[in-house]
Amino acid sequence: MSNLLYIFLLYIIYSFLGWMIEVFVCSIEAKKFVSRGFLIGPYCPIYGYSAIIMIFFLQRYESDILVLFVMGTIIASIAEYVTSYLMEKLFNARWWDYSHIPFNLNGRICLKNSMLFGLLAVILIYVVNPFITSTLNQIPKNILMYISLLILIIFVIDNTLTFNIMFQIKSKVKVIKKDYTEEMTKKVRAMLAEHSFISRRILTSFPNITFKGKGIQKNKVIKLFKNNK
Repeated sequence: MSNLLYIFLLYIIYSFLGWMIEVFVCSIEAKKFVSRGFLIGPYCPIYGYSAIIMIFFLQRYESDILVLFVMGTIIASIAEYVTSYLMEKLFNARWWDYSHIPFNLNGRICLKNSMLFGLLAVILIYVVNPFITSTLNQIPKNILMYISLLILIIFVIDNTLTFNIMFQIKSKVKVIKKDYTEEMTKKVRAMLAEHSFISRRILTSFPNITFKGKGIQKNKVIKLFKNNK
């Protein structure tokens, strides 16, 4: 149990570091503060589980930086592609789209980002993870366990609230018969902006999100969302 909590703590730490990277890059591009991430808290889960996978599978390549970079690029690319696909299927929404960037695959991943993640994998294995694990090892195990349990409770609550909001949105979107993605996206984004902090947070974090659905006739799309204001 303690080992699982320790791994979970590492997952949260790397999710937080990933959130910091996303916020830094996106805030520079937008020239204002942008809070990234799907969840309420300051963490991006894709960075967390990608880092954990890399730590377990890339340590063996530590002596060969080129192989480490290539393997890190591959793992990150698979993680990002699978995440994009599953989130789209789960919520009927496209959270990011790299179609405008050269050398992309179905708009879900692109070569530039994948190579940047490969570089991050090298930094993770050589610098970041040794420092973090060394620091955590200096903290008493019982304290780490209590910290991990507290964060786990907060994380579960965060996921519950966020997923509840997204499934509410999905229940409204899925009744549309034809795929009027552009019009529906405008309506859902308007609904997000008018509702809870969580929904506005999602809209801010993913400004290019597009929604898809199947259901009724086009002239009933507008009515559907007007009735839910």
